[in-house]
Amino acid sequence: MFKIPFLDLPPLRGAAGTVRLPGSKSISNRVLLLAALSEGRTVVRDLLASDDTAVMLEALKALGCGVAQDGDTVSIVGLGGKLLAKQAQLFLGNAGTAMRPLTAALAVLAATQGGSFEVSGVARMHERPIGDLVDALRGLGCSIEDLGQPGYPPLRLRGPSTLALGTPVRVRGDVSSQFLTALLLALPLVAERDIRIEVIGELISKPYIEITLALLARFGIGVKREGWQAFVIPAGSRYRSPGEIFVEGDASSASYFVALGAIAAIDAPIRIEGVGSESLQGDVRFIEAAAAMGAVVQAGPNWLEVRRGAWPLKGLTLDCNHIPDAAMTLAVMALYADGPTTLTNIASWRVKETDRIAAMATELKKLGAQVDEGPDWIRVQPLRDWQAASIHTYDDHRVAMCFSLTAFNGLITDRAVSVRILEPHCVAKTFPDYFETLFGVVSVNAADVPVITIDGPTASGKGTLADEVGKALGFGVLDSGALYRVTGLAARRAGLDLDDGEAVAAIVPTLELSFRDGQVFLGKEDVSARLRAEATGLLASQVAVHPPVRRALHQLQLDFRRLPGLVADGRDMGTAIFPDADLKVFLTASAATRAERRYKQLISKGISANISGLREDLEARDERDKNRSASPLEPAQDAQMLDNSALTIEASVDQVLGWWQQRRPF
Repeated sequence: MFKIPFLDLPPLRGAAGTVRLPGSKSISNRVLLLAALSEGRTVVRDLLASDDTAVMLEALKALGCGVAQDGDTVSIVGLGGKLLAKQAQLFLGNAGTAMRPLTAALAVLAATQGGSFEVSGVARMHERPIGDLVDALRGLGCSIEDLGQPGYPPLRLRGPSTLALGTPVRVRGDVSSQFLTALLLALPLVAERDIRIEVIGELISKPYIEITLALLARFGIGVKREGWQAFVIPAGSRYRSPGEIFVEGDASSASYFVALGAIAAIDAPIRIEGVGSESLQGDVRFIEAAAAMGAVVQAGPNWLEVRRGAWPLKGLTLDCNHIPDAAMTLAVMALYADGPTTLTNIASWRVKETDRIAAMATELKKLGAQVDEGPDWIRVQPLRDWQAASIHTYDDHRVAMCFSLTAFNGLITDRAVSVRILEPHCVAKTFPDYFETLFGVVSVNAADVPVITIDGPTASGKGTLADEVGKALGFGVLDSGALYRVTGLAARRAGLDLDDGEAVAAIVPTLELSFRDGQVFLGKEDVSARLRAEATGLLASQVAVHPPVRRALHQLQLDFRRLPGLVADGRDMGTAIFPDADLKVFLTASAATRAERRYKQLISKGISANISGLREDLEARDERDKNRSASPLEPAQDAQMLDNSALTIEASVDQVLGWWQQRRPF
């Protein structure tokens, strides 16, 4: 996951391949709570790993549930409807799927068993209304204290108190379906008699209630329904663990890849695994909207395949009540359409992680789009004259994922532009690996992938600077100085004759080579220490004499130019390997400074050294490198010179990032 201030997306040109979706957020947190309220052990498989599920799991632990996690499988030992902890302070981040149902469950449990519980979240959660749910619970007889602004978290839930179970519980349905879901999940805990829930007004997001009812049935609760206006929980209802339950893929997350197929899957489809025609989730119906805009969609029980059909896409007017979260993706697809697209009945967007109607309108306009909005609708005009833009994500995962699709603007305009996504790590709420997954199925022109080169003499700190700049930008890193050593080591391990240049060159494309945190990995093995060994240096010298090996390693270096970008360090990165790099830095430091740094490094590792000898060696090495017949050590004509003799690594990084920002269009 990219934990960086921003992520720059160059123009993307196509898409094909297979995506495996993470588990559904809505199903994951519902299942976790149901397992916690049941008696016995429930094994939950394919659970979504995200911020929202993390806060739910921590809350369940604080309430006394047994929680054991192994990857995407979690074992929950439930409470059987009995409070083991009578007080707790629960921080629930910005997870509405945790805040709303936990509030309801703890309110009724505290009322019947006593206790005091505080629920709170991030600042945005304290701006998300919960008053309609609180009013319904207070009408039932629960004692709930506002700890901040009335009608919003944080809250204190206290007991005991007397519940009026014979009176229908009434709740508004036109703000958020999560209020009704919360009551449906909580009230079986106190169903000494039939409990009737009545919905005031039109119920929005009905498919999410379908998910709730289906999961309740899996845990032994058969809710009787009177259309969408009333729900009856039968007397004597009791949660029973199904023993094992699987979480299907997230249909809302599928929308980005359905849209990706509609926009960019020209020669081969995007295949999406984890949801399909048998999905519990209403958002799978997003495929109907995508098809109406021109996508070609095929569906199986647990998969979808999507490719481009009509192009440009077709503008449409759509009531989005049935796909409230996924509908955000349509607002971005509208940019690629042949006419305006109007999305209606989306008032719930206003009370999500941010005011999504306002957020989408604001950010679409930055790209140059004409957008109109109302209380519960948004209209987006097609866009042909795109502007490079820096997209504010409002700490909203869906805003970040939606706007990643704007990087395909080069498919519909002659002048492709880059897009910057601010705070891209907000996708961790539901899809921590979203950008890595996206990059795995898209195509790009190599020349569009940004490159920063950092060249300089031995011991100038190129590797450290490259690593830190790469971390700051989310870019990959290439340490070219390790390549011959890795090749020699791999060839020797493969039993090759190091004098056979063709044979050695043949293994270069198979090297699973990566650079992370200053270390060199061959596959999953950290070979950094092996590469520093004198014997490995001799192997490097043997293979470096072969022209086929040099050609193969030249191509390998070019192949490191991958999304979202590359920081390459070495001797000739900016002159011979990436002469078209977006930013070239030539790093220098005095021989005395470099000798002192190398001395401290060796001493820290228990290796004896002499500063004078090190300085002499470095000066001799500099002279040899400058006078090489092939790729001599010299700055590129357009390189930025950076003498770091008196600079900290932090100051050097800031300087390089400052130069980088000056070259970006944002």
